[in-house]
Amino acid sequence: MINFKNLTFQNIKQKLQVKKPWDDVIIFVLNILISIPSFLIAHENLIELNWEFNLDRILLFILIVVATQLILRLLRTVIIICIVIYILVLVYGTVLGNYGFESVYEDYDSMIYTMSNNPNPQDIIISKLLPFPNKSKILRAIEYKNPKVRNFAVMAVNKNFKNIKGYSDYRTIIQCFAVFKEINSRWNYVSDPKDGDYIATASESLEFLSGDCDDHSILMAACVRAIGGTPRLIHTKGHIYPEILIGTMNDLETANFLIKNKLFVKESHGQQLHYHIDERNQIWLNLDYTAKYPGGPFMSEEILGALTLN
Repeated sequence: MINFKNLTFQNIKQKLQVKKPWDDVIIFVLNILISIPSFLIAHENLIELNWEFNLDRILLFILIVVATQLILRLLRTVIIICIVIYILVLVYGTVLGNYGFESVYEDYDSMIYTMSNNPNPQDIIISKLLPFPNKSKILRAIEYKNPKVRNFAVMAVNKNFKNIKGYSDYRTIIQCFAVFKEINSRWNYVSDPKDGDYIATASESLEFLSGDCDDHSILMAACVRAIGGTPRLIHTKGHIYPEILIGTMNDLETANFLIKNKLFVKESHGQQLHYHIDERNQIWLNLDYTAKYPGGPFMSEEILGALTLN
């Protein structure tokens, strides 16, 4: 009786260990489907070690793939259930507009693109800034509630990048990039009078899209603010330029992908994004009139003051 039970157990064990030709294929496919979103979650939540060639992220991905492979082999008998549950979760997310198949692809695509096209931070922390020159005049000149300013920004949004789909969470940033494109493609630099600074209002600069760096910064900040973006002005020695708030490092990955792969492909080809990280670890991209794409090279890197429009 004991031998019969042992024999039965051995037979069952052997049957469970029998490998069908398609077993390895199913396990491999499921491994990739599970490993990619798992890696994206780990990538977004674990501290980056900033190793050369992104070796820390490569090793993390390999570790997740190996661990997933081992787990799947141990759970060979319930592999179909795992497949069904995984697909149902992604279908559910896709139908409700949450995290679904398209989201997995976009996150993976933007992460891989950023790993091969690293943005370039300039100043890590901006601190001990000097008082911003002509602060009260500049704030009054940023007429983001002026109908002319708002209408110009809306025109730019309807003219540029209307067909970029699948990035609803970044709609405002994309629209602000449309404003950047419209202003910078038409801006003509004109110096102030020799006897002092002339600070033009945003609505005044709209008439001819001309002026010096502070006029450009005022107009850019007003238009960005008029459509929901968060701009700020940076004061350097002899220069003022605008920046836009992007958000976190994960948001920067997506912005980098959008700029270099969809919005400013020719302008940013072979280039890096230049940005600042403030004391709250928020990312700000350069929008200077000298930049051909958002995040273009800084004209001047020594920061003396910053004026944020909340």
